[in-house]
Amino acid sequence: MQSAMAAGKLSFTTDLAAGVAHGDVLFIAVGTPPLPTGESDTRYVEAVARGIGQHLDGRYRVIVNKSTVPIGSGDWVRGLILEALLERDTPPVSRFADFSVVSNPEFLREGSAVYDTFNPDRIVLGGNDLQALELMKSLYEPIVSRQFAADPSLPSVPVVTTDLASAEMIKYAANAFLATKISFINEVANICDRVGADVSQVAQGIGLDSRIGPKFLQAGIGWGGSCFPKDVSALVHTAADYGYDAVLLKAAVATNQSQRLRALDLLQQSLKILKGKTIGILGLTFKPHTDDLRDAPAFDIIDQLLRLGAKVKAYDPLYVDHCPEDLPLSVQRCSSPAQLAAGCDALVLATDWPEFQTLDYSALATTMHNPLLVDGRNSLDPAAITQAGLAYIGIGRGVQPAVMVTQLHAAQRLTAKAA
Repeated sequence: MQSAMAAGKLSFTTDLAAGVAHGDVLFIAVGTPPLPTGESDTRYVEAVARGIGQHLDGRYRVIVNKSTVPIGSGDWVRGLILEALLERDTPPVSRFADFSVVSNPEFLREGSAVYDTFNPDRIVLGGNDLQALELMKSLYEPIVSRQFAADPSLPSVPVVTTDLASAEMIKYAANAFLATKISFINEVANICDRVGADVSQVAQGIGLDSRIGPKFLQAGIGWGGSCFPKDVSALVHTAADYGYDAVLLKAAVATNQSQRLRALDLLQQSLKILKGKTIGILGLTFKPHTDDLRDAPAFDIIDQLLRLGAKVKAYDPLYVDHCPEDLPLSVQRCSSPAQLAAGCDALVLATDWPEFQTLDYSALATTMHNPLLVDGRNSLDPAAITQAGLAYIGIGRGVQPAVMVTQLHAAQRLTAKAA
């Protein structure tokens, strides 16, 4: 970005008129947060669309919906721009209506947006105007031809051209499928716990099937963040608007909500009464490599632990210097994993930050009141954790062995005290 600014290719302005005058392609890329009803809040999209309409001149423009918008928004945005044109005190509107609307959904992962921009799996362009679609293909050509890719030798990026509604649906369907895939493997994990199977081995076995694939098959305490919850909810709401009950998507959401409390169930199975116990939470963000706390499973776990009378401590690598506003005041914020573990009856790994892979768990175990770790992301090696002196409980990886290890450590401490 700095090099682009130095070369005079990138500038910033709050003047919408200047932006419209400058560009041949105008991207609408504003937030569409969820409303309490599950609908997307599109007022910011509406404001930008009307603003563009107020400043269009006779030059041809392509208006690009980059925001995640409800299906049918392409025609809606076009209508808003035309309304703004009609409201202007200018010559006849037809002179100023030379524009097209294209849907170009984004598929960026939070925490990896820059990489994903230059290394996309596909580019989706939705529209009915061939001129607009060709202009968009020309704009994306350097990315399509892998000029900025991490591996330029890869085949060119597929470009999918569709109508407006299909492009909008692709965005929602992609996120809804990934969310459903995670909920599916979490449900399988819960069955694995009951029958004695290991969901990690099951996921490996089914992931080798080319029809299924290995990604998004890591069982844990569920998905969160801003995209999956918002987009699945929006798709369910859209389906209802058109008279369809999206039962499968509703089930994926329900499974995800209950999965967050799976860590609580495992703690209760091992520690029994949680009142008065001290529980340490490793990680607060909904995923690693981001500071995003929106709909993070860790907070549901914390709320339930406090409700049951447990004392809660928390540590997150990105929140060492400042405390998240959403974190209850009764939670002790720790500046290091060592401070977190001291005196704890159990640790719960809620975010699979890379640094948690290399912690000195042996040292942590010696400072804990009860050396128990619940791996809410199945990201640690059970054998290594057990060897370090902690009882290990994963999601769908068996509970009873870990309980036995906990009991063994308790017996060893009593023996040591007696001696």
